[in-house]
Amino acid sequence: MKLEQLEGKYLLEGSNQDGTNSSYKGILTLKLDETRRVQAHWQIGEQEQFGEGFFKNNILVINFHYFGEDLLVYKGTVVYHCLTKDILDGFWSEEYGNPLYLGGERCTRIKE
Repeated sequence: MKLEQLEGKYLLEGSNQDGTNSSYKGILTLKLDETRRVQAHWQIGEQEQFGEGFFKNNILVINFHYFGEDLLVYKGTVVYHCLTKDILDGFWSEEYGNPLYLGGERCTRIKE
């Protein structure tokens, strides 16, 4: 798979890093910047998250951040295995999440 094939919008389904199997849905948008870094934007309900990452050997790694309801900045990392150009399967962890668990995400490209 090539880096340029990652660009686009994905429908995502995920589970939180809390061991309760609580789930969420949203949209992930991936774009390349002028330095060929991957720029990510998640829209999960009213919450927006932003990240920057890199791609090698069908693995996409993104460091992300968002503002919580308490207006603090939360940071984490997500790792996606790019199964195909249309399906990303990943796991994530954030700094204040429960260290006993990992969150998970499955992203499927939205055909435009």
